[in-house]
Amino acid sequence: MSFFNLTSMGGLTLAAGLAVGTAAFAAPPEPAPVPAPPAGSERVTNPVAEFAGIDKITGRIITFDVYIDETVQFGALQVTPRVCYSRPQTEEPKTDSFVEVDEITLDRKIRRIFTGWMFAESPGLNAVEHAVYDIWLKECKQKSDVPAPDGAKADATKADAPKPAAAKPKATSTPDVTEPDASEPDTTDAN
Repeated sequence: MSFFNLTSMGGLTLAAGLAVGTAAFAAPPEPAPVPAPPAGSERVTNPVAEFAGIDKITGRIITFDVYIDETVQFGALQVTPRVCYSRPQTEEPKTDSFVEVDEITLDRKIRRIFTGWMFAESPGLNAVEHAVYDIWLKECKQKSDVPAPDGAKADATKADAPKPAAAKPKATSTPDVTEPDASEPDTTDAN
């Protein structure tokens, strides 16, 4: 064999070895089995979000409950939670709420200063930081000591109440005393 043939054979052998080695690395690994979520890992939708707020001027920390889609004012801020999710108590706590916070400015205009998710387990992650007030999510609850907003009560009673019939005009009786006409000047003697 000539030198050329040996070199080509060795080159082919080397190339074949590299191709096999590269193919071994390029082959996709077997997919790892995806663990199934625990049976009770459903999130719980809650009607009440509990927040804590601090007034930096007075140093007071206040805890307050807000119903979903209700707006509550804390100082110059208006807090409106849109949803509040939690996990069952048998699981690792994960509590989050989508919140909108508006500021009432000195010239009575409303300015949105926060829209986003707040996490009770990480209160510093998406807390509302204002020059005077800070607000953060504490938890989501099913019940509150605070009465439900009037809008929710009115909607429930409207759905349950029958529709009123057309109102009939009441029979009016003529009063014995005639009242003076407001368009005429007062001519009574005040003395």
